[in-house]
Amino acid sequence: MTSQYNKTPDAPATSLRAITPSDSTTYDPPLRALYVGVAGNLAVIGEDDTDAVTIPNALVGYHALMVKKVMSTNTTASSIVGLR
Repeated sequence: MTSQYNKTPDAPATSLRAITPSDSTTYDPPLRALYVGVAGNLAVIGEDDTDAVTIPNALVGYHALMVKKVMSTNTTASSIVGLR
C-alpha cells in the first residue's frame, strides 16, 4: 500500500523499527526520529556526522533526530523505536 503522506521531515512516520543499539548497524535511509521507552543515555551518529554524540539522560518520549546509527557503546536508554 502506498502512503498518502509526502516523505517530508514534518510528515507522519510511515515505517517503525525496533532498535537494538549497535556500533555497526547503519540505517539507510536514516531514521527521522527516535522514541525512547526507558530513559538513559542515547549515543547516536547524525545523518551528516561521522562521530557519535551521547545525549545524556534522554527522557522517555519522541526525539526529533535524523540519525544513521544508534550506538551500543554509551547507550543506556532502552525500548527504542526508530521512525521513518
